[in-house]
Amino acid sequence: MAEPKNDDFLDDIETAEAEAYAEDMAELDDEAVELDTLRAERDELRDRFMRALADAENARKRADKDRREAENYGGSKLARDMLPVYDNMKRALEAAGGLGEDHAALLEGVELTMRELLNVFRKHGIEPISPEIGDRFDPKLHQAMFEAPVPETRAGDIIQVAAEGFMLHDRLLRPAQVGVSSNPAK
Repeated sequence: MAEPKNDDFLDDIETAEAEAYAEDMAELDDEAVELDTLRAERDELRDRFMRALADAENARKRADKDRREAENYGGSKLARDMLPVYDNMKRALEAAGGLGEDHAALLEGVELTMRELLNVFRKHGIEPISPEIGDRFDPKLHQAMFEAPVPETRAGDIIQVAAEGFMLHDRLLRPAQVGVSSNPAK
């Protein structure tokens, strides 16, 4: 009868070992699952971090671009409002060309004011567009005010300049206002 007790004892040891092994395997499975979960969480956090970093870089670039554009083109409304002042001063100088010596000081003062206005324009990136009679019409820089057939010209040639145009850095502030020849093609 002693043998059956021994078999029970061995069975108990084997059962205990099996249970311990099962617990170890369960712990390993739990650890593996937890490790996989932590890896997935790490990958998600890394992805979110990289996206946030990219968003921050894009926002910085956008802000820098907006700052440069505001710096270059922020005064375009004021500049556009100053163009009639330039036009009126130019017309005054053209009209005053026939005045005598009596008005030389006045004429000189207007000329100096005109030069200073052009210097301020250039300082702020405003450059005149001054087409000449005979130049080709460019719709990117010129606005056709009228068309007329003029002998000895080709269609599309500028025949009159009504007002100069202006560029603000690389943007058109105001197109030059011109008359264009409409001679038919020969």
